[in-house]
Amino acid sequence: MSGPAKNAKGRGAADNPQGRFETLVREAAEEFAGKGTVVPATRVLFHPVRSIISRNQSPDVPFSQSINPYQGCEHGCIYCYARPSHSYLGLSPGLDFETKIFAKPEAAALLRRELAHPKYRCEVISLGANTDPYQPVERQLGITREILETLRDFRHPVGVVSKSSLVERDIDILAPMAEKGLARVFISIDTLDPEIARKLEPRAVAPLRRIETLRRLSAAGIPCGTLVAPVIPFLNDKDMERVLETAQAAGATMAGYVMLRLPNEVRELFKAWLERHYPLKAAHVMARVRDVRGGRESDPRFGSRMTGEGLFAEMIRKRFDNACRRLGLNDGKRNGLDTSKFRVPEQEQMPLL
Repeated sequence: MSGPAKNAKGRGAADNPQGRFETLVREAAEEFAGKGTVVPATRVLFHPVRSIISRNQSPDVPFSQSINPYQGCEHGCIYCYARPSHSYLGLSPGLDFETKIFAKPEAAALLRRELAHPKYRCEVISLGANTDPYQPVERQLGITREILETLRDFRHPVGVVSKSSLVERDIDILAPMAEKGLARVFISIDTLDPEIARKLEPRAVAPLRRIETLRRLSAAGIPCGTLVAPVIPFLNDKDMERVLETAQAAGATMAGYVMLRLPNEVRELFKAWLERHYPLKAAHVMARVRDVRGGRESDPRFGSRMTGEGLFAEMIRKRFDNACRRLGLNDGKRNGLDTSKFRVPEQEQMPLL
């Protein structure tokens, strides 16, 4: 009988648990049982799509349109709520999500077509709402940069969310857009503790390097903010004020936070990760997670899924609000994006007939 999966070096998940739509059950061969996980190398696959703008009507997010250049993410954040999306492809939300990355190379061409459609109405697009648009493969493929170039050509407002310093590469596009009120960037930082970060987000940029990215973006005139996401009870919740203070000192003018969410397969992945890395805290962490989720480990309801409920959730909300007030974050100055400048370039105009 095999023991618990060992940590896969450089990866968030330790193995490939079955996705909820799979019909075949995978088990380790007996001769390999208990010998640890063979970590697969990253593979980039090309994912054909018919459209590129995703739309939502959720009251919990400040945007109705988003673009995700990639499905799956090599950063390997164990808490990532996008992990279950790999189940729809017949893959595991575990190591498959981190090592089988689906890229959408036709994204910019599809975007040009959708923006040029006579019925399109301009609303802010969020770039990277699901998986990081600046994960490592972007260095070679440049899909995110092509999307930004398209949005620039259409004078279309965009909000970028990332935890990668690769966003600095595109300052030459983002800064002129920001000058016209068309761009802002949020850098996700859930802790400044490098040891916790290495375990939570094994292939993401170190937290202090992300702070430097905020500094460089701000110096270039790009409105930027930070997301303390996710807040994990008894693990990184103590770091909230320090993250906000350090980000504000680097030039951030906006901030947000998200309570830990454990939808679908993420629940078991996260609990297994806790037992590997923080066995003495695991029971306490999960007890508090259930407290903020009405006795469950996940709460998908609109209005509470991002912030939770109960005394602990209320304490986090008050701490966040007090820190933002003290630091002058979210005061509304220079943070809005302008949809009025949108226009279709002449070469993109579609014929009337």
